[in-house]
Formats: sequence, C-alpha cells, structure tokens
Amino acid sequence: MIVTKESKVILDDQEYLLEVGDRIFLEQDEIPEFDEDEEDIFGDPIEYIKEHPDDKRVLNAIKQDPDFVIRFVNEIMNNNRWPAGESVIKQDPGYAYEYAYYTGERWPEAENTIKQDPWYAYKYARDVIKGRWPEAEEVIKQDPYSAYRYALAVIKDRWPEAEEVIARNTRDAYQYARQVVQGRWPEGEDAIRKNKRLWYEYQRGI
Repeated sequence: MIVTKESKVILDDQEYLLEVGDRIFLEQDEIPEFDEDEEDIFGDPIEYIKEHPDDKRVLNAIKQDPDFVIRFVNEIMNNNRWPAGESVIKQDPGYAYEYAYYTGERWPEAENTIKQDPWYAYKYARDVIKGRWPEAEEVIKQDPYSAYRYALAVIKDRWPEAEEVIARNTRDAYQYARQVVQGRWPEGEDAIRKNKRLWYEYQRGI
C-alpha cells in the first residue's frame, strides 16, 4: 500500500504508523478536549487514529481506558512511554505490568501497585527487572503458584522462605519438586499424595 502524506511517500503501513506514533509522541501534551456527545464517534479509537492521525481528540478517549492505552502504546507508539495515559494504567497491577513489559523498562511510579498482586509481581521481576525483586517477595510467596514460578524462573534455585506455602498446593508442590528441587522433597509429599497421578509421577521421577 502506498500512502502519500505531507508530500512524503511512505511505502508500507508499518512505516506510516511509526510516523504517526512519532508525531503523537512529540505532541502528546497537546490533547484537545471533546464534547461528551463526541466521545463515541470514534468507534475503535486505535483504528480511528491510524486513519485520522491529525484528529487528536481521540486521545482523550484512549487515555481513559487502560485497554486502549496498552494497544496505543503497542500499536502506535512503537512501545515508547505515553505519560498522558499512565494515570489510568498504574491503578491496576496487570495493566501496569503490561505497560512496563511493552516499554521495556522499570516503572518505579507503578511498582507499589504491581507488587500488590503476587502473579504480576512475579512477572514484573521475570520480564522487566529480570532478576529478584526483594521488595515484592513477601507478597509473591503468599501464592503457591507464583512462588513456585518465581523460584523456577527468577531465583533459579530453591526458595526456602516460600516452601511452606508452596507445599500447601498439590500441583505446585509437585512441580516445585520436579523442576526446582529436582529430587525428593519430603516437605511437599503430603500435598502431592492427594493426587494419585501426580504422586505416581513423583515417585517414578525420584
């Protein structure tokens, strides 16, 4: 597809979107307000702004919805940060993690929110920090599955402080023994024994 814009020929959609994203990124503080009855005229605001990059009224609709903000950053902003949309994103651990993941950098302003959720705290440590996150470990170890995954993918070793919690869940105790301990784990056997198939696999593997 050939698109001509401002006397410049752009040879594919991807390059065009990068240009649109760059322009929005540079002018993100200049977001005009819109009337309430205009809020629904955009349909899918992400698709709308791809077709109408000069109509920045749509940015008001985008910045109020965390799903749209994530899509906007990913599809339009080339995974650059978009401060105008951050206030709605950083209120939710999942969206805050996803935003940091796409932008590829720690987001200190949202870390208190992210570490409220064991699963997203683990994923933030694994995918964004790429290492242990001591400030969140007290929360992560409250959930057996998140704790087992944190030990496996982040610590890459046993996590004694979380083993009591991991041992409460049959499947997580089995996976922890198999993938982390890589041998018999007596502390988890009471839980593993509750599932005949897992107990059989556990005994066969040690």
